[in-house]
Amino acid sequence: MSVTTNLCISSCVEFVGRSQKPKKRNSASSSFSNSPCSASTTTLLFSRSFKFTSAAQNRSPASFRMTTPVAVKVNASATVEGVPDNKLEASSTGTVGATDLLIVGPGVLGCIVAEKWREEYPGSQIHGQTLTSDHHDELIKMGISPSLKGTQLTHKFPYVIFCAPPYGNPDYPGEVREATLNWNGEGSFLFTSSSAPYDCSDNGSCDEDTPVVPIGRSPRTDNLLKAEKVALEAGDRGAHTYWLEKGTLDIRPDHILNLIHYEDAASLSITILKKKLRGRIFLGCDNHPLSRQELMELVNKSGKFSKKFEAFTGTSDPLGKKLNNSKTRAELGWEPKYPSFAQFLESL
Repeated sequence: MSVTTNLCISSCVEFVGRSQKPKKRNSASSSFSNSPCSASTTTLLFSRSFKFTSAAQNRSPASFRMTTPVAVKVNASATVEGVPDNKLEASSTGTVGATDLLIVGPGVLGCIVAEKWREEYPGSQIHGQTLTSDHHDELIKMGISPSLKGTQLTHKFPYVIFCAPPYGNPDYPGEVREATLNWNGEGSFLFTSSSAPYDCSDNGSCDEDTPVVPIGRSPRTDNLLKAEKVALEAGDRGAHTYWLEKGTLDIRPDHILNLIHYEDAASLSITILKKKLRGRIFLGCDNHPLSRQELMELVNKSGKFSKKFEAFTGTSDPLGKKLNNSKTRAELGWEPKYPSFAQFLESL
């Protein structure tokens, strides 16, 4: 039985359309356990390059929904320094890198994500938050710096994936809300869930637009939908909102950012899938690169926010790049719903 993956994304990405061969694992699992990975499962790498692999399952179905905040993601290219020092600490360097990752509930899925993330970003710090220390030694061997839930982390992370299952959590939405507080709004917050909320239980077809079970019908789906709502609401803490909250940041103002709205990233993904292409690489962006300073000037002038951003004061951090995906648009016949960050602000 193949695994289905329902996905929403919020980032500036390269879209990869190619045939993937799944890696075989030692055994199969239909749930996200709290132990390090040892099972065959669908894997997703949510980074600058999205790769999708569907592996066969030997038993129980394990379909799931993935939710990221409805927000504009700002892609900040930066030199990443420091790797985990293999100590049981909440942070190995005390500083945050542009590709650092926090995995809440590093079980089967989380460990595979960590493995793939490390391949993409060898210098990134990967942290795993667990309920117990039972498997911390195993996580350390995998290059994951473990910490117990409730440990005060030294910094927020640009990338957070929530993989902890709902069982054993009396306040699951609260757990997700707590996890969002460890996200700095600059990358992606990804919440993995079950496909149970889809209101379909008669062997019928179901897709991303299928209505969900009404609140009040089932305690189980109520728990999942409320947790999903928390993750979606976290989108209000996009990079521009995070910078507004800070007021002043010690990073350079002329670093170039490339943006794409999550709805546009999703529509581009679907366009590529429908073409049934192989061995191709496509780029997703809005073709309107902005410096950090230009972006925050637009925010300040929009009148949509109560706070005002003060200044970027850095001078030595890396510059970015200006992306253009005109070739992708011409070949696929695709255009974004939000052509620029300025037009996105007008829609708020």
